[in-house]
Amino acid sequence: MKKIVVLDGYAMNPGDLTWDGLEQLGEVVIYDRSSEDEIVERAAGAEIILTNKVALPAHIIDALPTLKYIGVMATGYNMVDMDCAKKRNIIVTNVPGYSTPSVVQLTFSLLFELCYHTQRHSDAVIKGKWTASPDFCFWDYPLTELSGKTLGIIGFGSIGQKVADIGAAFGMSILAYSRTKTDQSHRKNFRWAEEQEELLSQADIVSLHCPLTPQTEHLINAQSLALIKPSAFIINTSRGGLIDAQALADALNEERIRGAGIDVLAIEPPPIDHPLFQAKNCLITPHIAWATKESRLRLLAVVIGNIKSFLSGQSVNVIS
Repeated sequence: MKKIVVLDGYAMNPGDLTWDGLEQLGEVVIYDRSSEDEIVERAAGAEIILTNKVALPAHIIDALPTLKYIGVMATGYNMVDMDCAKKRNIIVTNVPGYSTPSVVQLTFSLLFELCYHTQRHSDAVIKGKWTASPDFCFWDYPLTELSGKTLGIIGFGSIGQKVADIGAAFGMSILAYSRTKTDQSHRKNFRWAEEQEELLSQADIVSLHCPLTPQTEHLINAQSLALIKPSAFIINTSRGGLIDAQALADALNEERIRGAGIDVLAIEPPPIDHPLFQAKNCLITPHIAWATKESRLRLLAVVIGNIKSFLSGQSVNVIS
């Protein structure tokens, strides 16, 4: 029976899902969290390791001679030393696309909150401000309509395309930038930006949906922020490293940009003195876009399916 070790299962399954499907595939040991110092001992004798965010550098992989398969319980796989895995002929798989509906949902949740300040207005009502109002209504913050605005999308994979669909449904014009420009002739009010700078200067909302690579790291920085309209919002539900946090905080505090909605930071959990914590009109959620129960159910199902395919000799979702 294959030994399967889950190094950090809590984030995906804090108790509201079942591991039964996985436990049918072998001898399964599940840890909520694992530090680097604990990995080799915990994974000793395992042929299959599952990790979400626990890093597997070369020296750890090489210390596990029985290891044949690494299953990344996420889409990103930068925590695995792929060169070492390749040299050892270890199969590495990931789970692409499972979180798309949930990530798109949070993208617009952040945007809607920036446009209407729903929670702040609700809090004001509960504190008695509406009761004390001389008028039938009041608002403490500017209210913004999306119809007619330009939604700039950087990265146009499955998530970027779904964001475009919903933006168009709200009457927005879609301006997209991607390294590869596929045929989007079926879309109304859509056009490709020839350069990223064009998108940044023309968009009313800049929404990031690209991977973190050496080319995209800090694509939002002091120079790019200088191109963005003072009335624009930035949304990031992709990767924290896409944004220079200090540069964004400075732009928000100096009102050179109107607001930001952020679900991801470069360091997670973040330090208590993170610059965006004191930034004006900045919403920050704790990397929850992927974490709806429906999304995690899909994730677990694909993780199990990936292992079944590996055991049958027909591996799928292999990272090359």
